Amino acid sequence: MVGGISVWQLMILLLIVVLVFGTKRLRNIGSDLGSAVKGFRKGMEDEDAPSDPEKISAEPLKKTTVEMSEKENTPEDRPHGSDV
Repeated sequence: MVGGISVWQLMILLLIVVLVFGTKRLRNIGSDLGSAVKGFRKGMEDEDAPSDPEKISAEPLKKTTVEMSEKENTPEDRPHGSDV
């Protein structure tokens, strides 16, 4: 018994899942899940790899929307009497 569930109960649950979803759909879900895990692992490995200094861009970053909105919303730029 695993957590109060017997082997027979697990077999019945598996049979119901196969009847509801079908073997083809379960196979597709399994392969999609496997490729997602593989892509995640590859992404984690790429993140840990040292970056090439020649590929790093020297151009400055663009202003973010927050920085731009803070500049546009200074009290001097607002129309007189606005509560924005």
